[in-house]
Amino acid sequence: MSEAATRQRIDKWLWQARFYKTRTLAAKVVSEGRVRANGERLTKPAHSVAPGDSLTFPQGDRIRVVEIVALGTRRGPASEAQALYADHTPPPVPRAGPRPTGRDRRRLDAERDGLCSE
Repeated sequence: MSEAATRQRIDKWLWQARFYKTRTLAAKVVSEGRVRANGERLTKPAHSVAPGDSLTFPQGDRIRVVEIVALGTRRGPASEAQALYADHTPPPVPRAGPRPTGRDRRRLDAERDGLCSE
């Protein structure tokens, strides 16, 4: 197998694995320096990745940590895309208690700023 067959562009892989809706959007995230491969910050969408590489990148309001298991040949269904990676994303931190009301938030802000006399 040739070197080209064992490696793939990062923007294309992120798109094929269905992390981003378009390849252009995946390339933009990489160009902005918001993707790390094996701990190294990437700025070029043409950077090559291979199975075994670890990627860290934002998706929505989460930071995703995935390990590349395979390279895709097409952008197929979600079940096919999920076979391309192993997800190591930590679970979200659960909220402690109910969401504060506006009154609670103002009181907490005042206490934090040292303005509350209660």
